[in-house]
Amino acid sequence: MEIEVKDLGKKFNKEWIFRHLNTTFSSEFSYAITGANGSGKSTFLQSVAGFIPTNEGDVTYKKGEQVIPEDQIYQSLDIITPYLELIEEFTLDEFLAFHFKFKSLQEGHSLNDFVEKVYLQEHRNKQIQNFSSGMKQRLKLGLGFFSKSEICFLDEPTTNLDEKGIAWYLENVKRLLGKKLLLISSNQKQEYDFCDKVLSIEDYK
Repeated sequence: MEIEVKDLGKKFNKEWIFRHLNTTFSSEFSYAITGANGSGKSTFLQSVAGFIPTNEGDVTYKKGEQVIPEDQIYQSLDIITPYLELIEEFTLDEFLAFHFKFKSLQEGHSLNDFVEKVYLQEHRNKQIQNFSSGMKQRLKLGLGFFSKSEICFLDEPTTNLDEKGIAWYLENVKRLLGKKLLLISSNQKQEYDFCDKVLSIEDYK
């Protein structure tokens, strides 16, 4: 899998968040998107994922020589962020049944396996609105770690995780290396210091 970013630019009002950004992301590497708070890391990640429109440039997803249409890329991509909400009225079992109508678990995994891997076995019949912030974050991260998708975007991935949760994150994210195209947006080095390449969004003002 490959993502080509050509002359990408995004502005709010009259201020450019980033501009003239040209790069290629390939599944053989893992990438960190860095910069100070408010520098545009999350905006860039959402732009590449197709969540928000850009003012300039193009993003192309390719699998080999085949270009994947924009309306189909969701099948290959997971984006995990603090600001994307879960369906909190659902119980965990209801949410997973709904989610995996559109995505697939990794081969050889079941919903029972998934629930165990995110340490939520005792909460399957609890509404997600009653989960702690750390439980919600583990659930979100699990959707990226254990799905069959080929691309995983992580924005500030250890938000709301305690020390044990951070260790769980690091153990599982490193298992993705070389298996998925991994982009991590962060200004905390422990979240990304294992990545192959670093792109500073502040270089594209």
